[in-house]
Amino acid sequence: MVSELPPDARARARGIRLMVFDVDGVLTDGRLWYGPDGEALKAFHSFDGQGIKMLQHAGILTAVLSGRKSDAVTKRAAELCIPHVLQGIDDKGSAFDSLLQELSLKPVAAGYMGDDVIDLPVLRRCGFACVPREAPEWVRRHAHYVPKASAGMGAAREVCELLLEAQDALAPALAAYLAK
Repeated sequence: MVSELPPDARARARGIRLMVFDVDGVLTDGRLWYGPDGEALKAFHSFDGQGIKMLQHAGILTAVLSGRKSDAVTKRAAELCIPHVLQGIDDKGSAFDSLLQELSLKPVAAGYMGDDVIDLPVLRRCGFACVPREAPEWVRRHAHYVPKASAGMGAAREVCELLLEAQDALAPALAAYLAK
């Protein structure tokens, strides 16, 4: 639970209807593993996946917006039922705008978690900008929230729980699991 959140960040989180995640350096620790045939592996943390599922159950839309294209991302997104998976995107700002238009949402209703310079166009115009603590300082300056957990090790989960808490949906989400 996030109690030391600045009031502005909590207010921003309250209005989010879509949460978009970068992959490398956000849903993974940012390391790229290459074998003789190219990129071979990505490691995703189950905490982050469960957080994304909790957002979906609370009615918050989810998406992935990545500069790289990876079969591992396609498989993980399918496993998590993430409906909007945008990969191999060089211009994340334009892709973000197109996604918002497709979903009839304004930027203020969308959150984004990215970690590097390619993410700045989205971080600067979304309603709730999050970056992992490993992001460069000049990227962190554009964030409304920086989680304590590391990238690929629960940082996205922390953001998910923050959104749910700000929208008074975290306790009901947890209660659903306790009732089973």
